[in-house]
Amino acid sequence: MLDLKFVRDNADAVRRNVDNRFMKVDVDLVVRLYDERGALVRGIDSLRQRRNENAAAMKSAADQSARERLVDEGKRLKEEIASAEESLAQTEKRLFAEAAKVPNMAHPDAPVGKEEKSNTELRRRGALPVFDFKPKDHVQLCESLGLVDFDTATRVSGTKFYYLKNEAVFLELALVRYALDSLARRGFAPMITPDIAREEIVEGIGFNPRGQESNIYSIEGTGTCLVGTAEITLGGYYADQILDSARLPIRFAGLSHCFRQEAGAAGQFSKGLYRVHQFTKVEMFVYCRPEESEPMHAELLAIEEDLFGGLEIPYRVVDTCTGDLGASAYRKFDLEAWMPGRGEAGDWGEITSTSNCTDYQARRLKVRYKEAGRTAFPHMLNGTAIAVSRAMIALIENFQQADGSIRIPGALVPYTGFDRIGPRP
Repeated sequence: MLDLKFVRDNADAVRRNVDNRFMKVDVDLVVRLYDERGALVRGIDSLRQRRNENAAAMKSAADQSARERLVDEGKRLKEEIASAEESLAQTEKRLFAEAAKVPNMAHPDAPVGKEEKSNTELRRRGALPVFDFKPKDHVQLCESLGLVDFDTATRVSGTKFYYLKNEAVFLELALVRYALDSLARRGFAPMITPDIAREEIVEGIGFNPRGQESNIYSIEGTGTCLVGTAEITLGGYYADQILDSARLPIRFAGLSHCFRQEAGAAGQFSKGLYRVHQFTKVEMFVYCRPEESEPMHAELLAIEEDLFGGLEIPYRVVDTCTGDLGASAYRKFDLEAWMPGRGEAGDWGEITSTSNCTDYQARRLKVRYKEAGRTAFPHMLNGTAIAVSRAMIALIENFQQADGSIRIPGALVPYTGFDRIGPRP
């Protein structure tokens, strides 16, 4: 969450930021509750001082009558303090609940807009493929090559699930290892994270773990959720802890399954592997000092570009608009790959994103670091290295051949052990 004093002192800017994100948050209520809490704290401090003075007076009371009056006053003050402390607890509960709804401030250069059409394209890399035949989409290619079974998965698990088969299994593992090897060379510590997190960690990262608006699967009766991204478990790794500043920046590369409800995610581009309920992802996560976070964000984006440039996939970089940032992000960049199977002429589809969440998540999760005798909140950043299902779409569609086979880019061949996926005999 935002620093509450910052909200109080910059209420107009916070309101504008809420409006620019097209969210409904009662900033005035947060300010009022913050002021009420301050008044209650000051009142309790005053009462405690009077209680201490009364206790000191009891020790030097001149006679029994005076002592009894002071005892009665002490009892009254005790009851008044207890009542005020209860009021403070209730006010703080409301304050923190309302403050948790306030989104992070957006970067001043983030484009203002409600939907992805307001995103700003920054650059393109790679030549779009030119086919001398009508290209197919990944669903057609996967089914003809025996790589994915959607129908059986629908019978067994429901819609938006799938079985990977044959060479696609090795292709997934190759993409994972390709990403992990690249990140390990850059100083990221590889981790395989739990696929389940406590609700308080999910909330602390900034995801809604319950309700119709949630994209997260809750596990009934357990207080836990299936993670939608390893950002949740990597961000929760140091919850309620104080880090040694000498360890910063801390870089993690987390491998996990990701589970998402994708409620209402219909449309012609949601079919196949693009929007599914379960997929594998390698996630980058960084804890750093505040002054390091913008350069670190640029580094995460550069890594994403390097990974997909190495896979020979044409992509573009977009600066995400305020309405599509998500509550935690200060700024977010997406990579969108060219997907020839989208419509008649092909189109761009998101394959990665990287976000600088500043100290927003750290405050919610109570992650701190100590430096020069003081504690501060680190900045936390995340970025997709490889979301396997979408990376596979881009590979399969861009490298399809006239005979229906799929070429494997050179960077992956050492991991797959083959350079082509051909029709099954």
